[in-house]
Amino acid sequence: MTDSHTEARPDTTIGAGFPASRQRAWWPVHEFITALVHQANCGPIPAAGTPAWCELANGDPRKLLAVAVDGEHHVLRAEMAQEAMADASRAVSAAANWRTVGRPRGAAYIERRRSA
Repeated sequence: MTDSHTEARPDTTIGAGFPASRQRAWWPVHEFITALVHQANCGPIPAAGTPAWCELANGDPRKLLAVAVDGEHHVLRAEMAQEAMADASRAVSAAANWRTVGRPRGAAYIERRRSA
C-alpha cells in the first residue's frame, strides 16, 4: 500500500470532475443538433437503425447525423425522467411530517413530571 492518490480516470480532462453532474438539459442539445443538421445540408436523414440507415455508406455524414439526432432524443428522455424523479421526491417530502415519522417516542419513553 502506498499513500499516494491515484486518479481512477486516466484522462482528467474528460467529464465534469468528481462528483460529476448527472443533470441533463435537452434544449441546448436540440439547438446544437438543429444547427448541425442545417449546416450539413445533406438532405433527408433516415432514423438510426432503420433499413434505410443501414444501407448508407459508413462515410455518409447522414449516418452519423442520424445517430446524433437519436442521441438528442435520449437526452430529452433523461431530462424528463429527472424532472419526474424530482416531482416524486417533492411529493414524498410533502406527504407526511417526516420529522415525527423518523423520530417517534419509543415505548421506553417516560414523561417527566414536575416535583412538588
